[in-house]
Amino acid sequence: MTVGDLAPHTLRARLRSQLTLRIGPFVVTLRSALPQVHAAIATLYPAFEVVENAAGAHFLIRADAPNVLRRIVRRQAQFTVDGRRPFLPLPVDMGVPMLEAGLNWCIGTGANQFVTLHSATLERGGRALLMPASPGSGKSTLCAALVHRGWRLLSDEFALIDPATGLLAPVPRPVALKEGSIALLRAFAPNAYFGPTLTNNEGQRVAYLRPPGSSVTASQQRCPAGLVVVPQYVADAETVATPMSPARTVLHLAANSFNYNLHGRVGFDRLVAIADAAPAVTLRYSQLEEGVAAVERLATWNLQ
Repeated sequence: MTVGDLAPHTLRARLRSQLTLRIGPFVVTLRSALPQVHAAIATLYPAFEVVENAAGAHFLIRADAPNVLRRIVRRQAQFTVDGRRPFLPLPVDMGVPMLEAGLNWCIGTGANQFVTLHSATLERGGRALLMPASPGSGKSTLCAALVHRGWRLLSDEFALIDPATGLLAPVPRPVALKEGSIALLRAFAPNAYFGPTLTNNEGQRVAYLRPPGSSVTASQQRCPAGLVVVPQYVADAETVATPMSPARTVLHLAANSFNYNLHGRVGFDRLVAIADAAPAVTLRYSQLEEGVAAVERLATWNLQ
């Protein structure tokens, strides 16, 4: 059974008590009485599997008012995970960005069964494209555009590397697009399904792109790395791909890793193995269509 199979009143009731979802390799139990969260789960998570037995969930999350008073006066939303409150409460209208950012925080700080990188990750032809980059690089915009050119979304935020096998584990979730990227992607992919435009805690407009159902359904299918692209959005720049050496690639992957050092030699070896197996480039671009075309030219395994 998926979220989309639940009647609206059933979904609301389950969220008020507890709704447990399978999100990639994680089982997440969520509670919330916030109507904004109910609407977001209904519209952005319809393909996700509902797990009936919540025992052994990786994360127990609550997105709700911090107390009874804040349900009425100066209404607020508080993110709680496993009984802890890692962030200050936010205005209730920021409940959905708070939930999405909070789940990112849970994975980034708690998923130490994987070697974890901050990277958009996609798959086509049985191999993964990693795009490890900092905010403002155009990573999410390029990722969303590639999804609407037939790539399977593994994650907008993470590359999860199994330390035993080196394979990448998908964790597809809504893709967060900010400010001008929202209109850009709407023009690039008119059929893309967005949730409402909201404001995050940094005062930026943000809209969440629903992950394709096919990506969610295939979220247990892991794959090896095939290509590393470090996007660099530069206004008015020509599209240029510059090869990276394996040594530089390892350094870049390490700089974007949350926890490779916690895995000791195994963690470092996994980064080296990606650099050895997957060609790597920096990709400077300003036009989305040209950036997408450049990535698809670089993904030569699809032509073999």
